[in-house]
Amino acid sequence: MALHFVAAEATDAAVGGLLVLTGAEAHHAAVVRRVRSGEPVTVGDGRGVWLEGVCEEVTPKEVAVRVTAHRVEPQPTPRLVLVQALAKGDRDELAVQAATELGVDGIVPWQASRSVSRWSGPKVDKGVARWEAITREAAKQAHRAWIPDVSAPVTTKQLGALAASASVLVLEPTAEATLTGQLLNPMDERGVERDIVLVVGPEGGIAPDELDALVQAGAVLVRLGDTVLRTSTAGPAALAVASAALGRW
Repeated sequence: MALHFVAAEATDAAVGGLLVLTGAEAHHAAVVRRVRSGEPVTVGDGRGVWLEGVCEEVTPKEVAVRVTAHRVEPQPTPRLVLVQALAKGDRDELAVQAATELGVDGIVPWQASRSVSRWSGPKVDKGVARWEAITREAAKQAHRAWIPDVSAPVTTKQLGALAASASVLVLEPTAEATLTGQLLNPMDERGVERDIVLVVGPEGGIAPDELDALVQAGAVLVRLGDTVLRTSTAGPAALAVASAALGRW
């Protein structure tokens, strides 16, 4: 399988043309991945453009790729969005990485009341940038045409507001409804396909008052089997179930 790289220049590249990778992508290709002249690669812009090509010249500063094929991959619908509560250590980052590899379309950081990790002031921009970097690298590893969007952190009130236009499913081990049962009909009452938003709480679980607020806003509590998963694995597990139920897999 050809190595995959992401570059904004891929958006306007044409078959037969020369695409030049520079900066971090060129260094990564030449020094880390040790790409050689004549080796096939794929390049995308992270927004659906997918190129196939052959390396003609490789240096740590520039990698020249002759484009041999160009296509545009549509974004899957309905979109699968992961709302990941901030967690201590690197557990939330592990969830973001795995979710990206498994095909999530959007990621929303959530400052839950029980989140040990707190983003405030300069930490907000730094945290979002860190998650964006994780999704970019994970998307390259998984050879994805689309890199998931990472939004600004939301409060519980803002999260509840999503239920007005999306199917918000909150992963809660004590819920009576199952995730698979709720995934069978992503349409609203008008027959319009809605985004599916999967909400994962922090290590200590979602606080009762937050669960009540989300349900009152229109969210549905669902469970994943009879076991209790870590915050780092619940989201990726739910995404795998959703991908199968929606026919993506």
